[in-house]
Amino acid sequence: MSNTPHELAEEFPDKVEAMSQLKQSDAHFAKLADEYHEINRAVHRAETNVEPLEELAEVELRKKRGALKDEIWNILAKA
Repeated sequence: MSNTPHELAEEFPDKVEAMSQLKQSDAHFAKLADEYHEINRAVHRAETNVEPLEELAEVELRKKRGALKDEIWNILAKA
């Protein structure tokens, strides 16, 4: 696993296979997963001061990550 917290495989460990299949068969899901990954990495870089952000910008990134995670979960729950 990655050293970056909140990776999707860690968030939904029982859905790893479903996520893999959806990334290949559902372009919308693949886009959401890629966007989540990018934002999650940006949050991690901000939290570890590798690329510090203003607090408000970091909070906004966390909100976006949360919204994407919810949307991803909704798709996984239906799959």
